Amino acid sequence: MLKAKTALVTGSTSGIGLGIAKSLAQQGANIVMNGFGDTEGAQAAIRALGVQVAYHGADMSRASEIEAMMKFAADTFGRVDILVNNAGIQHVAPIQDFPIEKWDAIIAINLSSAFHATRLALPAMQAANWGRIINIASTHGLVGSAEKSAYVASKHGVVGLTKVTALENATSGVTCNAICPGWVLTPLVQKQVDAKALAMGLSNEEAKKQLLQEKEPSMQFTTPEELGALAVFFCSAAANNVRGVAWNMDGGWTAQ
Repeated sequence: MLKAKTALVTGSTSGIGLGIAKSLAQQGANIVMNGFGDTEGAQAAIRALGVQVAYHGADMSRASEIEAMMKFAADTFGRVDILVNNAGIQHVAPIQDFPIEKWDAIIAINLSSAFHATRLALPAMQAANWGRIINIASTHGLVGSAEKSAYVASKHGVVGLTKVTALENATSGVTCNAICPGWVLTPLVQKQVDAKALAMGLSNEEAKKQLLQEKEPSMQFTTPEELGALAVFFCSAAANNVRGVAWNMDGGWTAQ
C-alpha cells in the first residue's frame, strides 16, 4: 500500500514509535528513524521487513537539529511522504515544585518538535498534493491528570496543532490527524509501573493492575501494534477525508 513512500518517525527506536515504524514498513514504506538507545537493533528490525532504512540522531529539543534531520530525509529518499511526530518525554511533579528546565524540555520535545517537523515537511507534501502527518498525542491531550502539567499542556497543544494543520490543508491531499493512546506498556510507562511497585511494596503485575484500574476501564494496555495499525489506516485511501481528528485508543479512559 505504501510502496515507494517514505515515512519519518521521530522517537522510533523503541516503544510506540518503533511499533508504528514497523507497521508502516510492513506496508512497504521506507523508514527514516530517530531516537536514542539501541539504534542499531531498531534499524535491523525494520530492515528485516524488506524496506530501506535511514537513521538520524537529531535532538528533538533543538530546531536546528530537526532541520538537519528533515534535510537528511529529503536528501536520502527525495521527500517525506508520511511524518509521524512521536518523540516525547515525561516528568511528574506538582506545579509549584515542577522544575523549570523539565517544563522547557517537555514543551520543546513533545510540542515544538512537532511544529518544526511539520513546517519543514509541508512544502514537499503540498507540492505533491499528498501527505500524511500523524501526531502522537495522548489521552492527556483530551483530559488532565494531576502532577503532569507540562505533559498535559504539551499534548493538548499537539491536538490543537493537529487541527490547525488539517484546516490549513483541508482542500488538498495532505491530511493531519492525532492518535491519543491511553496506557501503552512502553519503557516510559514501565518506569511509572516500577516506581509504583517500589513505593507501594507491590509486585510488578499488581502495580500494572493498579495503574490500569485508575484510568482504563478495559484493564488492558493498548499495544504499539494496535497504534501502528491505526497509523496505517490514516495513510490509506479510506482515510482521505479523515482530517483533524484526535482519535483516542484508550480502553474507555475518556469515555468516563
